[in-house]
Amino acid sequence: MELRALRYFVTVADELHFGRAAERLHIAQPAVSQQVARLERELGVRLLDRSPRRVELTSAGQRVLDAARRTLAAAEQVRAAAGQATTTVRIGAAAGLTARLERGIDALRERAPEFDVALVDLPVEAQLNALRQGELDLVLARGLGSAPGLVVLPAWTEPLLAVVSRHHPAADLAAVSLAELADDTLRFPARKHDPPLYEAVTGVLRDAGVCPKTSRPTGTIQDTVVEVGSDPRSWTVLPADQVAETRSTRVRAIPVKPAITISGSVVVSEDTASSAAGCAVTAFRDDTASGTS
Repeated sequence: MELRALRYFVTVADELHFGRAAERLHIAQPAVSQQVARLERELGVRLLDRSPRRVELTSAGQRVLDAARRTLAAAEQVRAAAGQATTTVRIGAAAGLTARLERGIDALRERAPEFDVALVDLPVEAQLNALRQGELDLVLARGLGSAPGLVVLPAWTEPLLAVVSRHHPAADLAAVSLAELADDTLRFPARKHDPPLYEAVTGVLRDAGVCPKTSRPTGTIQDTVVEVGSDPRSWTVLPADQVAETRSTRVRAIPVKPAITISGSVVVSEDTASSAAGCAVTAFRDDTASGTS
């Protein structure tokens, strides 16, 4: 049994789509199909139910998936023990965390000056899948309570801010309630860009009893800010660190009343040593010394 076949199977199981799995693996789709079929023949069970519209794990496939993840993680540990592992730390991060990343990387380098960093640019959900497969070492995410196969370690909090055009009637207020904005159009990135953040923000609105008018989903955070800045009767809700990175003069960021925060976490695989995870949390936690979050 080849580790490559296990890795291909795990990728297909994460994506539930052979084409997307092939894209992630940077190989042709037939090669993925062949490896998974070979693995099924070797094990004597069907791992996936395939149809023109969907791919689903069988019950045997779910059992094999859990074992395959453990096997791939163990293989990485063997390589590390043999001195073959690189000192590069592969990090994925949600949008708008540049300052926190810089502080955290500096803090990690103080502990281990020889290590290098590789930042991986993927949608948040793809980052979590890559973490499960051992393709990333840690992920920084907002609004994530739990994730199958991963350990979510709370590390910081950020206030959520209302963002409006500088021409919006609320632009000069010291604070604004979500209810005061509900009659205007809410603009927010599509769920696919950052599912945990999307769920957290929609949950905040739901808990506040606010049902605003909504536009079509926007693109990136920058796209959202540009659209809000161009429409004096629209608004959005963003974490403070994301707002700080936009640097737009066309919008105003206003504290929400009552104040609402969102949690940020360091996410690691279940196989990561607790001491290493603890170091990461310490590195990326709130910067209390400077009074920022």
